[in-house]
Amino acid sequence: MHSAPVDAPLRVVVVTYSPGETLQGFLDSLSEATDRPYEVVLADNGSTDGVPERAARQRAEVTLLRTGGNVGYGAAANAALAGATSGYAIVANPDVRFEPGAVDELLEAAERWPRAATLGPAIRTPEGTIYPSARDLPSLSTGIGHALLGWVWPANPWTARYRRERDEITERPAGWLSGSCLLVDLAAYASVGGFDPGYFMYFEDVDLARRLGQRGWLHVYVPTSVVTHEGGHATRRSARRMQRVHHTSALRYLSADFPRRRHAPLRAALRAGLGARMLLSYASSRVDAGAQPQQTVDQLPHDHPGHPGTGQ
Repeated sequence: MHSAPVDAPLRVVVVTYSPGETLQGFLDSLSEATDRPYEVVLADNGSTDGVPERAARQRAEVTLLRTGGNVGYGAAANAALAGATSGYAIVANPDVRFEPGAVDELLEAAERWPRAATLGPAIRTPEGTIYPSARDLPSLSTGIGHALLGWVWPANPWTARYRRERDEITERPAGWLSGSCLLVDLAAYASVGGFDPGYFMYFEDVDLARRLGQRGWLHVYVPTSVVTHEGGHATRRSARRMQRVHHTSALRYLSADFPRRRHAPLRAALRAGLGARMLLSYASSRVDAGAQPQQTVDQLPHDHPGHPGTGQ
């Protein structure tokens, strides 16, 4: 299932969009994260800063793959993994920093969990806080409770259930793992066609986890593997558009559970509720001008650090 040539390098896919100085930090930290051979594929969505091109010229292990435009996070990752059906790959944002041995910890955990389609590290914020990156799949009830009450009552039971912040920090299965850094079983990934390219940004990792879970695969949180993720890069570039994209992706994900004609009123209610939530997030961003826009996006029922490499 997981077999690959013994000396085959691990593929590391980084989705880039004018990543700036973050890419060098990623590549430098990656060299300390594993003792195994690896190759880096920069799935570039139309960078204009010249950084991906420079990295490909200066580093023998780096290859540049131009996606042809800003196709989104999932579609870019799919392009970089096209044709790969065995072994493992890392899919990550360029503003991730690996702790020493982090990749090897994920690979060792994969041997302990042969049914794991994805494995994810503990994700720290730049301030050192552990981000709740291993969560339950959002149901309609928990999604609504989290979205409505997350701002005014952060300790509400729906948010706690969804984010699993009260769980013991231990290696365990999760409903989904943040797509900002994932070890992916390529046979499993190929079996469901990879990420759904219909998600430009946000929820593509939740959707992938759901489809893999429906086929019996697991998603495993590995807290002995640690990365730091800056997060919010793309959101800060175009906060309004990213809020709109986030709500559109949320609607796409939640509506997928209610596809029949008789569900049309519920889908309409979801659309109206998410639209109102988006307007509220706009207003909140204007009122709290000193807060980073990503904070308003992060109160929605997806709520991960984001995929800054996708850009606009």
